[in-house]
Amino acid sequence: MTDIDKSKVIDFRRTTFVTSAPDISKLPNDVGAEIAIIGRSNSGKSSSINAICDQKTLAKTSRTPGRTRLINLFKVNEGKYLVDLPGYGYAQVPEQMKRQWQKAMTDYLQQRKCLCGLVVTMDIRTPLRDHDRMIIDWSIAANLPCLILLTKADKFGVNKRKEMVGEVKTQLSEFGGNFTIIAFSALRKIGIDETRNVLKNWFTLFHTNDDSILE
Repeated sequence: MTDIDKSKVIDFRRTTFVTSAPDISKLPNDVGAEIAIIGRSNSGKSSSINAICDQKTLAKTSRTPGRTRLINLFKVNEGKYLVDLPGYGYAQVPEQMKRQWQKAMTDYLQQRKCLCGLVVTMDIRTPLRDHDRMIIDWSIAANLPCLILLTKADKFGVNKRKEMVGEVKTQLSEFGGNFTIIAFSALRKIGIDETRNVLKNWFTLFHTNDDSILE
């Protein structure tokens, strides 16, 4: 396989950490293609990233939800990145810090031109809470594809999982956006291949020029 061919292969297992930044001004150049992962602080966001990339400690997990304070950038391959955004809606931290997190997320979502898709993690037992709906509304306004990961799906049996996916799909029908919904469990490896396929498709569809590759 040539070097050119290798650069086109998307293997999430080869994902590496690039940098952490308090805001978009500290991120690398706004080029390439980025998929952002966002969700409530107790929704299993970091565990989901680790499962997708088949690495135990790529994204740092914490016993105290809400401790992801920075925008974390991970390189999948040349010009293709995953972005772990700070969690929302749960952290027991000072209001000033919450406002800083909120601004960092808002600036990223509104200004980052290389953003090509959004993954929203939701606990399958409590999906579509207020902040989740706000993010979904934004993805529609920005015309971005949105993948809903119903995490901790191992808490339910197969039939209940299908039922929950159907319920969320019904509720999302009122939004009219471009959604994919997957029952997901980092613990039991449920929905991982399906999730990878969606992300690969987004990266493939988001064409970048040769001069749009991050150094």
